[in-house]
Amino acid sequence: MNSGDALPDPVRWLYGTQWFGIKLGLDGARRLAREMGVVLEQAAAQKIIHVAGTNGKGSTCAMLASICRAHGLRTALYTSPHLVSLKERFQIDGACITELALCEVLSEIRERIKDWQPHPTFFEITTILALQWFQRERVEVLILETGMGGRLDATNIVTPAVSVLTPIGLDHQQYLGETLTEIAGEKAGIMKPRVPVVSAPQEPAALTVLEAEARRLDCRFELVRQPWGNGPLGLAGEVQRWNAALAVAALEAGEVHVSQDAIPKGLADARWPGRFDRVRENLVLDGAHNAHAGKALCATWKSVFPNEKASLIFGALQDKEQRELLKELEPIVAEITFVPVNNPRAASVADLLTKATEFLPEIPSRTATSLTSALTYPTRHRRLVTGSLYLVGEALGLLANETQERSAQ
Repeated sequence: MNSGDALPDPVRWLYGTQWFGIKLGLDGARRLAREMGVVLEQAAAQKIIHVAGTNGKGSTCAMLASICRAHGLRTALYTSPHLVSLKERFQIDGACITELALCEVLSEIRERIKDWQPHPTFFEITTILALQWFQRERVEVLILETGMGGRLDATNIVTPAVSVLTPIGLDHQQYLGETLTEIAGEKAGIMKPRVPVVSAPQEPAALTVLEAEARRLDCRFELVRQPWGNGPLGLAGEVQRWNAALAVAALEAGEVHVSQDAIPKGLADARWPGRFDRVRENLVLDGAHNAHAGKALCATWKSVFPNEKASLIFGALQDKEQRELLKELEPIVAEITFVPVNNPRAASVADLLTKATEFLPEIPSRTATSLTSALTYPTRHRRLVTGSLYLVGEALGLLANETQERSAQ
């Protein structure tokens, strides 16, 4: 599942642990944290910001990190999945972990858990790797993005200064529940007793769950009620103004003190690859992979390119709501090319084409054997690559002439 022999042995070993699958629960992560000497209660010198939600987590985390860096705080950022290289998941002050540091920590973890049953999962290992490295590097602010859900996510072993919830929608239903209420319950699981909570606007069913859990845990609950309007953003789209307002509110609630100058500077400087990413004049990459994200992508496209339609290059995973996502994108699409995603859970391009023919009959559609070939097809429209963060990562790797480290998680 990784990209082959070019990777260092500890990294190849880590990718091999994906065969243990996804296991929700905190016992394994807590055990590994103890083994590695990771302190889970935030120290006086360190603030932890824990972010969960369905859409906008990465962008919100990027803005939080950018503001903190603008103030001069030593800032750590842990996110997933990566787009091209595993090292992207672990950043301090905007710089990825070095290969040397990555392999050192991985080798230590590998030695310590070699006889463990059950074996820790890929995400448990990467989470503890992040916490151990950040602790060793004495960061002042640690921004943690959940991998999936919240309640049973490996990142949920920490006690943060503030819990942050981005918009909640339907995603990962096979793990988190079929309804918005069930999924909101899992996301609400990051709340800790008397730790403040800041939330983006939510659907009524989700908001009811979040407010009830906050009351139960005696958490101060703040709902962001208007978008950020005080200056330019480094990330495009109205949805990013809501993410920016959420980030600013989270810093205040968590008592992460930054100057008033650092906020607009950090927001203007924020970058997050693969989110309405105009990598070339005629090519946009966006990691939208569910209907909620598709709606935001459509709105952003209309605001940035009001008189244009897109030549859509689309690939998705089997467990994603492909039909709903494509329907949200329909207003901006002139034509579609379906491509495979380099992931074991990739949806069949033939199946995608069949679906599109049924419910988008007016839009010309075709398949390509690869993203590379799809990018060579002639078109008079600006290209939009979307449907999966894994596909966006492949595109970024191609453009940079770098081999994408393929990951299932």
